Amino acid sequence: MPVWLREYSWRQTSSTVYLSLLLRGLRVSPANIFCTDQYLKVSIPPFLFEAFLYAPIDDTNSTAKIENGIIFFTLYKKEVAMWDSLTLANASKEKLQYLRQNAVVQAQKKAKEETEARKITKQEHKKYALEATIKLEEAERKRIENLKEKERQRVTKELELWKKQQKETEEQNIVQKEGELHQEVQQFNEKKKGKMNKSRMPTEETSKTRLKPTKGHGSHSMFSEKSKEEQLPAPRSAATIKTRFTARVFPTPLRESRVAEEEEWLHKQAEARRTVSADFSELEDLKEEEKNPDWLKDKGNKMFATGNYLAAVNAYNLAIRLNNKLPLLYLNRAACHLKLRNLHKTIEDSSKALELLTPPVPDNKSARVKAYVRRGTAFCQLELYTEGLQDYEAALKIDPENEAIGKDAEKIRCLIQGTQDS
Repeated sequence: MPVWLREYSWRQTSSTVYLSLLLRGLRVSPANIFCTDQYLKVSIPPFLFEAFLYAPIDDTNSTAKIENGIIFFTLYKKEVAMWDSLTLANASKEKLQYLRQNAVVQAQKKAKEETEARKITKQEHKKYALEATIKLEEAERKRIENLKEKERQRVTKELELWKKQQKETEEQNIVQKEGELHQEVQQFNEKKKGKMNKSRMPTEETSKTRLKPTKGHGSHSMFSEKSKEEQLPAPRSAATIKTRFTARVFPTPLRESRVAEEEEWLHKQAEARRTVSADFSELEDLKEEEKNPDWLKDKGNKMFATGNYLAAVNAYNLAIRLNNKLPLLYLNRAACHLKLRNLHKTIEDSSKALELLTPPVPDNKSARVKAYVRRGTAFCQLELYTEGLQDYEAALKIDPENEAIGKDAEKIRCLIQGTQDS
């Protein structure tokens, strides 16, 4: 049987009831208090306090404060009036039982209404979050469209400027050639006039020779010699010939270069530029420039520079679908995955880049160093320090003068030694 708590005191105003319930060392939590508009219950097994209030109260705004073993209730009346007593007097058991059951039903109904209200609020929050996400995506799409338009305008402007320069260069070349041709014609005419003047004023010996031609087999006259001289073309004008040599792709001296590996690398890059592995039937909605792997690579680089690593990964993914033979696409995507802590994907992309960066030549030296460092960093973040140190040492072997890589390799070496000592 419950032990009834009888020690309490109360006072009232026309709108409020103040009730103090003495607990004598009992520990109370809000879960022990149950209150409706006309029923108040404090249950701390085996102790129980129960009150059927004289008139209804506002149970929503009423409060209970637990302090120093006493519960202080502040009960706000629904109607302004003075009560004759705190509880109902001379109420039958049937009425009290009805009030008790009604209190439980009201509490359940109120809990259900609060649950429904929370559910509606949650749905409204989800709807608001969805609308906010749609707005953000729309703003991002517009931003990307603006970037595309600016890039398109810039490229168009550069193309027009290049065409204008080409046209001006061609016009200058034509004017220069016309001037040279005009000069050659003038020189030829001047020489021709000089020869004609000489032929019109013959010397005495020449006249005698004309009067007395030599007889015999194979003899010929001076007239035939003059005609032959006149038929000869004019000598060429003096000019300066300018020669230009195509620069070597690899700046290393020939004695230090490996011609076979360099030619293989150049051929491999040319083949990669011509390789398109994507099915364009699936990419009909893309614009023309979005089907260019180089344009997508530049776009991914810009996204990476602004910290938008997910967008950069998407750009590199599409570029790799279009051309899966370019090592820089895998190398740049590995950098994005490293920023996003996708460490296994970083290792995969770095390994693929190293696979494509063959044969090793000076032109791909920097890319190979970056691939080893990124893969080594991913290994170290996975606490695979031995594998990470191997990659850092491979990068240091390619670029021995790089102090930053040397310092990082030394730190990894110390970590390995510390792990082994422990």
